[in-house]
Amino acid sequence: MELITRSGAAAAARATLRLHPQDDVLIARQALVPGLELPEEGVQVREPVPAGHKVAVRAIAAGAPVRRYGQIIGFAREAIAAGSHVHVHNLAMGDFAREHAFGIEARGTPAPIERSFLGIVRPDGRVATRNYIGILTSVNCSATVARAVADHFRRDVRPAALAPYPNVDGVVALTHGVGCGIDTQGEGMAVLRRTLGGYAAHPNFAAVLFIGLGCEANQIPSLLADQGLAEHAGLQTLNIQDSGGTTATVARGIA
Repeated sequence: MELITRSGAAAAARATLRLHPQDDVLIARQALVPGLELPEEGVQVREPVPAGHKVAVRAIAAGAPVRRYGQIIGFAREAIAAGSHVHVHNLAMGDFAREHAFGIEARGTPAPIERSFLGIVRPDGRVATRNYIGILTSVNCSATVARAVADHFRRDVRPAALAPYPNVDGVVALTHGVGCGIDTQGEGMAVLRRTLGGYAAHPNFAAVLFIGLGCEANQIPSLLADQGLAEHAGLQTLNIQDSGGTTATVARGIA
């Protein structure tokens, strides 16, 4: 295994940050050790500088202003050599004339970029990024039927099944393990119905088929009414007991 190391120059360049071209200091992005070369400034660090602190990039005379962000942040208490740690021990406040020309370096915002993507505008104005047919279940008892219907249209198993419908991205079954033996007025039922209602109304579904068993607590008609949904061409329902069993319901679902 080959060991790859960064050059000392590259490491030093990443160790500091310059906030403004006129600054007398750099900001240490990591702890700086004595002897570290700052090649872009032609400066060698003279003493330890903690991460986030300032290091002088040029010699600063006693009493001279010290700039950060291009603004005076204080005055040197004493002469500060290039490469020295600049902090409260050698930086003091002082009186000076302020520059009131605010925003002189402000630049106008660039013209907005018009962004777009290939989407599908649904009748209600929402935009989809996919065009699936969804098979939803009211109860765990109908999960096997729902998966069998969706599997019929798997392109990796039956590529010809969706060939007449090139605009359909696929048929997917979203199943769950509840829907019966549950309090119809309880929180669990409310969460289940909100989730199923959200799936049924999702813009990425061009159409949805709900499949139930027929005797479950989570009856499809009351589920739809609870979620403000109604059957139409793009939202249809089946139940296994009325359809004549599993095999017949799979066939009806495929049809």
